[in-house]
Amino acid sequence: MKTNIGRFLTALVLVSATVNAGTQVEPKQALELLQKQDQQFERQVVQVTDNVFTAVGFHGANTSMIVGTDGVIIVDTLMGPTSAATALEAFRRYSDKPVKAIIYTHSHGDHTGGASAFAGDGDPEIYAMQSFGSSTGLGDDLTPTALVRGARQFGRALQPDEATNRGVAPVGTVDHDRGKGFLAPTVLIAEDRYKTTIAGVEIEMHSGPGETDDAMYVWLPGEKVLFSGDNFYSSFPNLYAIRGTPYRNVLTWSDSVAKMASLEPEHLVPGHTMPIKGGEAATTALKDYSEAIRSVYEQTVSGINEGKGPDLIAHDVVLPDHLKNKTYLVEFYGTVPHAVRAIYAGLVGWYDGNPATLNPLHPKAESQRMAQLAGGTGKLTKKMLRALDDEEFQWALELADQLKWLDDGDGQLARETKIKALRALAAREYNAPNRNYYLSYANELESGRLSDIWH
Repeated sequence: MKTNIGRFLTALVLVSATVNAGTQVEPKQALELLQKQDQQFERQVVQVTDNVFTAVGFHGANTSMIVGTDGVIIVDTLMGPTSAATALEAFRRYSDKPVKAIIYTHSHGDHTGGASAFAGDGDPEIYAMQSFGSSTGLGDDLTPTALVRGARQFGRALQPDEATNRGVAPVGTVDHDRGKGFLAPTVLIAEDRYKTTIAGVEIEMHSGPGETDDAMYVWLPGEKVLFSGDNFYSSFPNLYAIRGTPYRNVLTWSDSVAKMASLEPEHLVPGHTMPIKGGEAATTALKDYSEAIRSVYEQTVSGINEGKGPDLIAHDVVLPDHLKNKTYLVEFYGTVPHAVRAIYAGLVGWYDGNPATLNPLHPKAESQRMAQLAGGTGKLTKKMLRALDDEEFQWALELADQLKWLDDGDGQLARETKIKALRALAAREYNAPNRNYYLSYANELESGRLSDIWH
């Protein structure tokens, strides 16, 4: 008898077989893919082993409970105390033992903000890496940008009929109390591998920088259960987040996942999405994940050394054939082109080596010359509208961006065209952050909340 996740994987393989290049497909197929991915975070408690339970879908991330002799250990605590309390109530159907310890796999708020609900009136030890807090996020001086772009990526302002999911998380999470249940770590781990026994359970905590510099993975050698944190989830990894992030060292990320694979776990509990049960499936997933990350890195470096710019490399790089249809590498959250551009900038900076891009024209001057080449602003406008009619939505979007700069152009028409092109791209997009960003931006343009001239 197949489990829910087994049925999901079988169905997704059939659909994803045609998804090999880019994340734009027909609208019906895009929606079908996203709806199937919803099953990865359908609210439930998954019993991983006799004493390990994972709550999926209670917020964006997972939280897990390990049952020991005289207490339980919690791995990650969700975004805030409300969602955490709901997950704890669900856990209590399996054990009412006190919480002896809490482990943070990394410092992202959706894994740390609900700790107080699990701690209750007790005083559990809280474990984290010594580098805890270096979550490779943007600095406080960029908070305005982080809030705006983060809201777009996650579709926080989308209407229910527009929202699908967040790639590795459901929509409609309880966020009003985000971070209000955070408790500071009491045990900071300096070793690469820290071994201890809590409530009679042997636990190892390994340094595993990847999505964040302060990441760890948690290993239960007795049960052969691995908690990966956000270094693994069922989607191509978010090697770059479009909300804006400093460079994430992807080679280190690949190495950390390879180390996890070397443990040959029987069960893999991701930071988001459903656990993977079975030694062959869990170990293979980790090996494939590590290989996929490293392959994108190596292809990007090869392109750089050939003198190619980031845009060309982003169109050239693809996953190896034997990884293209792996269900846990479908680009629901991260994408290969975004990763390529991030790797390029992270390694050699913004300049692509082409003298034509060393000191480019001001966008307005470029648009004026583009209009001249088209035969005037009127003809440029017609070409923009023709692109929209021909369903060349990316080209229509780019021409609208040219038109908006022109003093003799129809700025309102450019805005309307951009809105239509963004919505059309969103309808065909199965990468959730891309889809959410397109729709959010279109809504902001339509409402007049957004001044688009600076983009």
